[in-house]
Amino acid sequence: MEKKPQFKSVRSFIGAKNFDESRNFYQDLGFFELVLSENMSYFKIDENLGFYLQKAYVKDWVDNSMLFLEVEDLEEYLSILKSKELTKKYSNVRLSEIVVNDWGNEFFLHDPSGILWHIGNFN
Repeated sequence: MEKKPQFKSVRSFIGAKNFDESRNFYQDLGFFELVLSENMSYFKIDENLGFYLQKAYVKDWVDNSMLFLEVEDLEEYLSILKSKELTKKYSNVRLSEIVVNDWGNEFFLHDPSGILWHIGNFN
């Protein structure tokens, strides 16, 4: 029988229209930044939960990038994000209310470049 690999994480790469603004945004969200080079940082929120932010912008790529962040308490996390007033601090950031779906609930957060975050939990 073939031995199964032991996976540790999956990490997405996303772009940024304004790298420094996006770096600040993700720090404001509570992510810890690990600078890898002048053109890339790794942002983590937990030991195995994170993504790479690149100083690279291709409109079609960024406009079609989406990530899903599953959280334990959706209402609490939305309240935390609202208290940070990110939509006032960053002109292109948008934050929705909770949407109820048959599979679970979610809300949406657009980062300064337009990356769409689905933040939710499953039934």
